Amino acid sequence: MKSNTIRKVAIVGYNRIPFARANTAYSNVGNKEMMTAALNGLIDKYNLKGKLLGEVAGGAVIKHTYDNNLIRECVMQTSLDPATPACDLQQACDTGIESAIYIANKIALGQIDSGIAGGVDSISDMPIAVSEKLRKILLEARQAKSLGEKIKTFLKLRPKDLSPLVPKNEESQTGLSMGGHTEITAKYYKISREDQDEFALRSHLNMAKAYDEGFFDDMITPFNGLDKDNNLRRDSTIEKLAKLRPAFDKINGTLTAGNSTPLTDGASCILLANEEWAKEQGLPILAYITFAEIAAIEYVKNQQNLLLAPLFAASRMLEKAELNLQDFDYYEIHEAFAAQTLATLKIWESPELSAEIGLKKTLGAIDQNKLNVKGSSLAAAHPFAATGGRIIGVMAKLLNEKGSGRGLISICAAGGQGVTMIIEK
Repeated sequence: MKSNTIRKVAIVGYNRIPFARANTAYSNVGNKEMMTAALNGLIDKYNLKGKLLGEVAGGAVIKHTYDNNLIRECVMQTSLDPATPACDLQQACDTGIESAIYIANKIALGQIDSGIAGGVDSISDMPIAVSEKLRKILLEARQAKSLGEKIKTFLKLRPKDLSPLVPKNEESQTGLSMGGHTEITAKYYKISREDQDEFALRSHLNMAKAYDEGFFDDMITPFNGLDKDNNLRRDSTIEKLAKLRPAFDKINGTLTAGNSTPLTDGASCILLANEEWAKEQGLPILAYITFAEIAAIEYVKNQQNLLLAPLFAASRMLEKAELNLQDFDYYEIHEAFAAQTLATLKIWESPELSAEIGLKKTLGAIDQNKLNVKGSSLAAAHPFAATGGRIIGVMAKLLNEKGSGRGLISICAAGGQGVTMIIEK
């Protein structure tokens, strides 16, 4: 029977592996192993063995060429019905949440009843490329008709052509790293070093408390000898943070290794479904995804804007939802850098700054006691594509434990993009 009814999209499960600073616990594993481990933990937790799901979607920001069909390959290594289709998506740090939107839309339209969204990234297993000249010579040599022609081709090489190329952590449009852009953001919006350090400390303290209270016990599958995020610093103090040297602008900078997220390895996933499927499987409806919005911002001329696109996504989303920024019980703002999060809060509060950046209206201040209450990226760290799943899982659990309410998620990304989402119980 055909129906034009939009179905409600329920979050019914979550799982991730602990996040690890690059070149530590996961230095000998890659995207496939990590994503498969996160999926297997989800499958075990929610009795999905042998189940045929509508689709699995996710991706990695950094991956090898042989990972071109990454998520499908991971699905084939799990105990899901192998007929479960999968696809790779990528939108920098928004990858995990965009994957959730992709699956949610298919559920809402009735195309599928259930699906998994996720993301993974390994900095430790970063692909290393050859120089452009070496690449062209290798291709030319492959076409050579004889050994002599091959040798003649290879003799064109020079020692410098053999140097490997490591992916650069920078915006191709500007040549600046994300941290370099955020230094400009901090200076432009007058975000002090002290405020950044205090914000970072709160993230660590909130996450340490959440671990102690057992909040993450059912959210994380141990992997490769790690059972907790190893970036968490329980002994962090404002005095220790104040001693760290600037990481990007060595002379006049305020961003440090303490108030910025480090390069990280990790994977996460969430299970989404319509209400009927969840009830048939005996799974709890933790919360619902109700609204989501994607935005982009110009950041080449206005280099302070790189990570501020969620301002526009939030503004448009709230208008469509007929809600105010203050109508939420919890806020989860991805802490790529303390400065970027604090700039977002400052612009929301300021009519002058809101007008200057181009927002239609000032959204106002939020109660920061409702912000990132279990710690966020500064404490957990940030495997690019995996952050969305981590944050959605935390928000769903918060609302489920409360029994009702509404949460706003905001995630910024490279390329001047950003996504926001509303989750309700």
